[in-house]
Amino acid sequence: MSTFNIRLEVMKTIEKNIDSLVDNFLIAPEKIWQPTDFLPNPQSDSFIHEIEEIREISKELDDDFWVCLIGDTITEEALPTYESWLVDVDGVSQHSEGGGDNGWAKWIRAWTGEENRHGDVLNKYLYLSGRVNMREVEITTQHLISDGFDIGTARDPYKNFVYTSFQELATYVSHNNVAKIARKKGHKLLAKMSKIIAGDEMRHHLAYTEFIRQVFKYDPSEMMLAFHHMMKHKIVMPAMHLRESGGQKGDLFDQFSTVAQRCGVYTGFDYVDILSKLNKAWEIDKITGLTPEAEKARDYLMKLPARMTRITERIVIPDTKYNFKWMNPIS
Repeated sequence: MSTFNIRLEVMKTIEKNIDSLVDNFLIAPEKIWQPTDFLPNPQSDSFIHEIEEIREISKELDDDFWVCLIGDTITEEALPTYESWLVDVDGVSQHSEGGGDNGWAKWIRAWTGEENRHGDVLNKYLYLSGRVNMREVEITTQHLISDGFDIGTARDPYKNFVYTSFQELATYVSHNNVAKIARKKGHKLLAKMSKIIAGDEMRHHLAYTEFIRQVFKYDPSEMMLAFHHMMKHKIVMPAMHLRESGGQKGDLFDQFSTVAQRCGVYTGFDYVDILSKLNKAWEIDKITGLTPEAEKARDYLMKLPARMTRITERIVIPDTKYNFKWMNPIS
């Protein structure tokens, strides 16, 4: 049987348990939080007063913080790109052979429904803060969706789930660090909002790591090679093609990345830590029955965190100031 057909068989095998995975890692819309739980209620007499409070406390947070929050928001708002990319993965279909939902498509739609709330609540909060040029933010978001992105996985489900396992943990780290900064500055509502978004991302990370754990049981060598491929070529960020109005595709990402590292929202050390966590979660040091090529891949992955730590320690973060069009001056 070809490698491609084996992958499809593994995906079909895991799909048989997709309902339990949905139940274990996702929460029904009626039970999970919704954006309005964190926003001023327009039907309340205190609505205007609550908005004024948000605008006043938002002045206490510096531009670098807002740039990080905007970047997180735009990344979340580019959800149509991620859904269209995932439903194109081999083994995922919106039409099952017997009619009705394909299990993987069911997962992706339910996952998308949860993710959609993140951009929704953050976008509204940015709007109310008064600190942000929302039109410029919206232009960047539209560009990011229109430009798309290539994460180097093609339609390979193994590589795609390595990417989602990594990226969901990366977004957890970013939102969680934003929450910590907001809390220190006394911005309790924003801290709570970012913290609960981070919680969603952690659940999604655990789901995708479970998918990979299942694949390792059925196809260990090919799964190891896929993991090796993704880490050797490095995980690209969803916001890699960030640009402002009038800019070129991707020309804003380095500026945004610099700010995120300077603020401690997402750094090179976080990248290395995520890799180490994936190695541990999948217990790749204990996987048996590997081909010689897969053994070499495992050896590379085991040594990679220490190697990347040494590289990251030599990186100097610029302290240069860039005037993002996203930002409004403090009045």
